Amino acid sequence: MESFPSPTLWAIPFFVATVAGEWLWSRKNRHIRYETKDAMTSLLLGTGSLVAGVLTGGMVLALSLWVYEYRLFDFAIGWPHALWLIPLAFMLDDLAYYWFHRTAHRVRWFWAAHVIHHSSQHYNLTTALRQTWTGFFALSFIFRMPLFFLGFPPALIFFLAGVNLVYQYWIHTEAIDRMPRWFEAVMNTPSHHRVHHATNPRYLDRNYAGVFIIWDKMFGTFEPETAEEKIQYGIIKNLNSYNVLWAAFHEWIGIFKDLWSAPWRYKLNYLIKPPGWSHDGSRESSETIKKRWAKQERAAWQNMTLSSSAADQQVARLPDG
Repeated sequence: MESFPSPTLWAIPFFVATVAGEWLWSRKNRHIRYETKDAMTSLLLGTGSLVAGVLTGGMVLALSLWVYEYRLFDFAIGWPHALWLIPLAFMLDDLAYYWFHRTAHRVRWFWAAHVIHHSSQHYNLTTALRQTWTGFFALSFIFRMPLFFLGFPPALIFFLAGVNLVYQYWIHTEAIDRMPRWFEAVMNTPSHHRVHHATNPRYLDRNYAGVFIIWDKMFGTFEPETAEEKIQYGIIKNLNSYNVLWAAFHEWIGIFKDLWSAPWRYKLNYLIKPPGWSHDGSRESSETIKKRWAKQERAAWQNMTLSSSAADQQVARLPDG
C-alpha cells in the first residue's frame, strides 16, 4: 500500500502564520472581526479534533482496507496512470464530500458532529479550525467508502481528503471579497462559503461545496452572496458560551434528551429528521424559517407592487401640463 504525507499536518505552520496575519490585519480593519475568547475556543476545538483523529484514524483505516479488499477495479497510481487517476479521484472525493456535507445539515445525527464547525458567531481563519471531535462516532467516514469499493486506494483518498480540507481553510475569511469571475464560477470561494455559514433565512442550507462550487449549481443548492443583506454567522440557536466541551457535545446531549422524553413512535425521527424538527412543532427547522421568510418576502413584494400601481394611477389622474 502506497503511503502519502498528511496535508493537514504539513499545513499547520501555514495555519499559524496566516491566523496571526489575519488577526494583526483585523486590528486595522474593522471589517475583519476577531474575538479573543471565540478564537481560542476555535483553536482548542481544532486541537481536540486532531487528537480525536489520531485516536480513531486506525479504525477508519482498517475498515477502509476491508472495503478495498472487495474492490471492483484495480487502479494503478504509478506513471502515467496518475495523470488521469489522481484528478478523477480528487473530483469524486469532492463529490462525496458534497453529499456528506449536505447530509450533515439535513440529518440531525450527522449534524450533531458537524455543528461544532458552525458554532462560532465570527467568521475568520480560526473558524476553519473549529472541527468535529465526534466524526467517527457519527459514522461520517461512510461517505467515502464507495470510493474504496470502486478501487481507489485508501491512502490516496485520505491524502486527497486532506488536500480538500486544506483548500477549505482559506475560504473562511472576510478579508477577501470576491475572486475573479471565472474562479467564482467553478471553485468554492470566501464569498460562496460565507453564505454557507450564514443564519439569514435567504442563505440557510446552501453552498455545501468543498472545493468545486459546481456541485451546488448542479444539484440546486447554490445561493450567491448579496451585498443587500449583512450576513449573520452562527447557528439558529447560538451557544452563547465559550465552553469547549459544550461546543463539542451540546447537540449529542440534546439528542439524548429528546430520545429520553419523546414518545416511542417519534424517537427515530429525532435522529434522522433535519435539525430543529420536533414532533409537536414547538421548534423551528431551516425549512420552517425559510418558508416564513419567503412568505414575508412575497407579501412585501405584493405590497410594493400595489403601492407602485396606486402611485401610477394617481399620476395618471393628474391634469396635463
